[in-house]
Amino acid sequence: MRLRRTLLALVMVLGGLLAGAGGATAATPYCGITWGSTAKADGTLSSAPLVDVRTGQHDCWDRVVFEFAGPADGWSVGYGEAYTEGQGLALSPYTAGGALLRVSLRAPAYDAGHAATVPYRTGDHAANALGYRTLRDVVFGGSFEGYTTFAVGVRAQLPYRVFVLTGPGTHSRIVLDVAHQWQE
Repeated sequence: MRLRRTLLALVMVLGGLLAGAGGATAATPYCGITWGSTAKADGTLSSAPLVDVRTGQHDCWDRVVFEFAGPADGWSVGYGEAYTEGQGLALSPYTAGGALLRVSLRAPAYDAGHAATVPYRTGDHAANALGYRTLRDVVFGGSFEGYTTFAVGVRAQLPYRVFVLTGPGTHSRIVLDVAHQWQE
């Protein structure tokens, strides 16, 4: 009993010292972002072809948008090496940035007749990221058996989120946002 009271008193004293020194306050998330940086995946395979890749800058994050001619909601994103579809060549030597997000879209970049629906060849840079705070590069990794791969180069391993938007019209978009930093 005496030992328990002594330990409790010690914990309270240490807690007070930490609070007084500012050590007990948690860092504030940057822009309220709580996304994290672990691998994420969702959705199913679709036959809706990829028709556009574009980027955008926001106050708290940089964005990559993958647009499809129809409903598409399948994706897998995580930090690490990205490989070309079909050949398995590493994309990191060709992608700018301090960290690499491998993006696998569960939809093709070709139509039912196997004609390409985007103007990129494997290894092509799909977007200009000049002047972006976080985004450095978007490299096309190819499309094979209904899956399409991109390597997204970013400044550092930072929090990100992925979500699906419907429209415009019958189109759909898979959106990747990468935060500018972790904490305020």
